[in-house]
Amino acid sequence: MSTRTLIKGGQILSMDGNVGDLRGDLLIEDGKIADVRPEISADAEVIDASGFIVIPGFVDTHRHTWEAAIRGCAPNATLDDYFVDILDTFAPLYRAQDVYAANLAGALECLNAGITTVVDWSHINNTPEHPDAAIKGLQEAGIRAQYAYGSANTSLADYWFESKIAIPGDDVRRIRDTYFSSDTGLLTMALATRGPGFCVDDVVRSEWALARELGIPITVHVGMGRVAGRFGMITQLNDLGLLGPDTTYIHCCYFSEDEWRLVADSGGTISIAPQIEVQMGHGWPPVMKSIEHGLRPSLSIDVVTTAPGDMFTQIRSAFGTERARVNAECWQANVDIPETMLTAQDMLEMATVNGAHVAGLEARTGSLTPGKQADVVLLDARMLNMAPVIDPVTAVTLCADVSNVDTVLVDGVVVKRGGQLVADVAAARAGVEAARDFLVEQAAQRQTAAPV
Repeated sequence: MSTRTLIKGGQILSMDGNVGDLRGDLLIEDGKIADVRPEISADAEVIDASGFIVIPGFVDTHRHTWEAAIRGCAPNATLDDYFVDILDTFAPLYRAQDVYAANLAGALECLNAGITTVVDWSHINNTPEHPDAAIKGLQEAGIRAQYAYGSANTSLADYWFESKIAIPGDDVRRIRDTYFSSDTGLLTMALATRGPGFCVDDVVRSEWALARELGIPITVHVGMGRVAGRFGMITQLNDLGLLGPDTTYIHCCYFSEDEWRLVADSGGTISIAPQIEVQMGHGWPPVMKSIEHGLRPSLSIDVVTTAPGDMFTQIRSAFGTERARVNAECWQANVDIPETMLTAQDMLEMATVNGAHVAGLEARTGSLTPGKQADVVLLDARMLNMAPVIDPVTAVTLCADVSNVDTVLVDGVVVKRGGQLVADVAAARAGVEAARDFLVEQAAQRQTAAPV
């Protein structure tokens, strides 16, 4: 039996040049967007969107969702601190049940904030049970996700900086066969690799070959701070013959001009985590640099150990820091501000349709285009932090926050209604709090037992 939902009378920001922006109606049929017009009559469940701004769901192209259980544990951390405080302290302690609890709560956090798609960069596969638990959490939350299978993290010395331990191909194949035999589901798969500098060349080659054997995309951190910045990772990948359009490069703060050209020429994609990059010392978010090279940068949250987990924060961080950088350079050179200065519209594109492009899902989501899956967010623009609305794009990018996220649909299914998640939030919170209690206690015991 066909299911139909009619979102009626909203200010629609479609992120599709052919559809445009309009005050009108959006019809959903069997999980897909069927029509977007000023007036639609249909036998359907009606969602009254009067006073609301209707946008595509946000797309987060890189989040370590497993870290939701240790939220806020490293507010003052630099990137160097992160390797010790998170990957060498908490990560080895994670049980599969902790990963499940964190992924469930973390994915619900995304939905609550209007993020309908997340790339879950899951480098916590300490046992074969860990990836199963991570995927279960994503499934139960009902989010659209690309599960990026990463390495174990039981020892900083073993898994980072010239590591000789590759991601286990047999288990990656098992996960692919078990959960992702089709690439058309709500969940899809990628490989989260560490790359050159973090691994020896043989490991790098083997991981890239594994992903390409299985036909899944690759996602890797590059060009960040004193750590990966000094490795010249894009140059090394090029020397290894591994660059390609199936790879997303995260951060990219320290690229030479040659490396930018290599990424652009190879068809690679870019994920930027601006709040983390400026706060933890990765470098300036390379928003305009990527655009200047013909790329379509996306936004990501990265780690909730150190920054908020919502897209509004990332939009404003990228917007503010990039404009501050350009303004300062122009002031110093005593020249006019360029016409290419970032706009609010640019930021909304990065958070939606660009994110879908980077996640390889632009044919399914990222814009309110008839034929795409219905990943839709209604923002309550009647609230005082958004009202009165003059420019809807500005209202979304520079005024709204999580409190305005009233209704969220993923694949046509309502997962948040009237400002409340359609989920057992209390159970999810209890699970992630129990995981926190265990991890914090175990970390404290290890620290006490460590030799002075």
